[in-house]
Amino acid sequence: MIAPGSYEELRNELATRHEDLSKRLKQIAEYALDNPNDMALETVSGIAERASVQPSSLIRFAKAFGYSGFSEMQRVFRTHLVESGANYKERIRSFGRDDETAEYTRNIVLDDFVDGGIAALDNLREVVDPDKFEAAIKYLGEADVIYLAAQRRSFPVASYLAYAFAQLDKRCVLIDGNGGMFFEQGRSIRKGDALLAISFKSYSPEVVQLVKETRENNIPVVSISDGVLSPLTQNSDVCLEVEDIEVHAFRSLAATMTLALTLVVALGRQLQE
Repeated sequence: MIAPGSYEELRNELATRHEDLSKRLKQIAEYALDNPNDMALETVSGIAERASVQPSSLIRFAKAFGYSGFSEMQRVFRTHLVESGANYKERIRSFGRDDETAEYTRNIVLDDFVDGGIAALDNLREVVDPDKFEAAIKYLGEADVIYLAAQRRSFPVASYLAYAFAQLDKRCVLIDGNGGMFFEQGRSIRKGDALLAISFKSYSPEVVQLVKETRENNIPVVSISDGVLSPLTQNSDVCLEVEDIEVHAFRSLAATMTLALTLVVALGRQLQE
């Protein structure tokens, strides 16, 4: 087996083989993708403690992907860190004011959320693939009806998209699940339509299942989610990646709503053409 030579290659390999990994190796893969800076800078024992695994498991993990040992895999993460600059999660940590003696004022909390939103928006520039974005617009533009599915924190995004698409005179249906009718509403999706699904950790089981069933029926699925290990990514024709940072135990929707607005504007231009 040839070991991935770049972070993107390794990232794609982790996503492709994730379901075939053992429980322990899955745990390490998820930690590695969520914490690439730790993988680049920490010692084996430090990473093992944070990931709640044995150090030997990290060595086994590296060898499972063709590396001679953990040090060789770690070089891939270090190269990525140098090339990409400070990871935006690391930047966010500098915004936190964890001193228990500090006086929390409304302005301080506001500053934290504003800084978090700025960091998430900066990250959005880097993670959205232009080719995937264009493919998403193509699927949505060609659909007879766009069905929108989201629950929990993601629901406001789907609700906004339903409003905005209607302003474009693009037929759409918001699957809101009122009266426990989520799947019944989803069964209205037909050939020629498209599903736009939105979900983040912890993923809505209803949305995950609808995405899988829709894809199995050979109906285009476009999704917005938070990484290559998302179950939406695995079952979508196109998945646009976005991640809003957690600040004070809350996640805003700054980057997600910006991505949604960008979809609306791009779709509107395509429909005009």
